[in-house]
Parts: sequence; C-alpha cells; structure tokens
Amino acid sequence: MTRLSEETALGLAWIIAFTSSLAVLFVGEVLGQAPCVLCWFQRAFMFPLAIVLGLGLWWQDPRVGRYGVALALGGAAVAFWHMGLYVGLIPERIQPCMATGPSCTDDNQLLFGIPIPLMALVAFALIGLLSALSLKEKQI
Repeated sequence: MTRLSEETALGLAWIIAFTSSLAVLFVGEVLGQAPCVLCWFQRAFMFPLAIVLGLGLWWQDPRVGRYGVALALGGAAVAFWHMGLYVGLIPERIQPCMATGPSCTDDNQLLFGIPIPLMALVAFALIGLLSALSLKEKQI
C-alpha cells in the first residue's frame, strides 16, 4: 500500500480546512443560521488552519504541519465538548451570548441530518492526522 507524501497529506489537510471554513461561512452568511457560542470557538481554530496550512503549502514549508496539529487539537477539544453537550453526556448547558441567541444543543445544530459538532470533530481529527503525517522525518 502506498503512503501519502508529506505534501499530499498537507494538501489534503488544507483542503479539509478550507472547505470547512467555506461551509460554515455558507451556513452562517447565506443560509442565515447564526452560530452558537461553541461554534464561534470552533471557527476560531478552523479559520486560521485554512490560512496557516495554505501559506505553508504556498511557501513549501515542510514543518507547517506542527501548527496544523496544534490548531486541530484545540478545535477538536471544543468540538468534542460541543458534541458532549449536544448528545447529553455533559449535563451543563452553555447559555447563548444573548437571550435570543442560538442554542448549542437544539435542532438548529443539524445539517443534512448530521450534527454540526460531529462534522467539526471529524474535520479537526482528519486535519490533525494529516498534519501529523506531513511531519514524517527525512531519512538520511
């Protein structure tokens, strides 16, 4: 079985980060669904991932994957917490920014029948894995 090259792994990580960033912008700006508090925190990790990984590819920086791993771990932690709230594993409900703000746990967190926190968790996990794969040590 052939293995991914470092550049291919990094390129795939960037594609996932870029597509995820465009998707959340589409949901928020085009579909008009305001993000909940935890979605904002997840965005705070996803948007820089698309920029940092893209610049790393542009500049052919073989070590940029380390930043991808760090940002993906932070985003995955928030997405994991959000998923725990969504499915009821974490009993504490996070209050929205304002009384009329979106909830972190209601049916507005579904897109195509899939919970948005689950999609975010999978995206962050894939980006982190691919970023780590891009950091393979060179053999001398």
